[in-house]
Amino acid sequence: MQKKHAPPPVSEINVTPMVDVMLVVLIIFMVITPLLSKSIPVDKALTRNPVVMADADKEDAVIVAITRDGQTFLSPGLQKIDITNIAPAVRDLLQNRASKMVYINADARAKYATVEDVVDNLRAGSVDEVGLLTEQTLDNRRLDNLTKKGGGGL
Repeated sequence: MQKKHAPPPVSEINVTPMVDVMLVVLIIFMVITPLLSKSIPVDKALTRNPVVMADADKEDAVIVAITRDGQTFLSPGLQKIDITNIAPAVRDLLQNRASKMVYINADARAKYATVEDVVDNLRAGSVDEVGLLTEQTLDNRRLDNLTKKGGGGL
């Protein structure tokens, strides 16, 4: 009878299980990342010297987003809302807060009348502090070109 010999030790790393796990994690991140969006994508108006509003970045900040086609969204919660219903909804959100500031995140190409209606409804709902969110431009030529074409930005 012959002696059985043990197989030689394998000195290579088996990466197949690691690759399988990494692909699953990658797929999970690819599916979940678009769902984590907290705001409506808008192209903000360009300014040279904006006032920094750090409270607008807080998770519980009250932000009214206005898209270029006139749709309005209220966050936190990112819910689509009619302009006429903004005042009571914002009043409910600001009820137990120390900061009574409401931020407007309007698209630069949104109609001015829509933004004006939102501000008027907020004022009618007893909101005294309104902040307009803008984007700082470091390229003055880009801003000058926009203002020459009749666009906003200042």
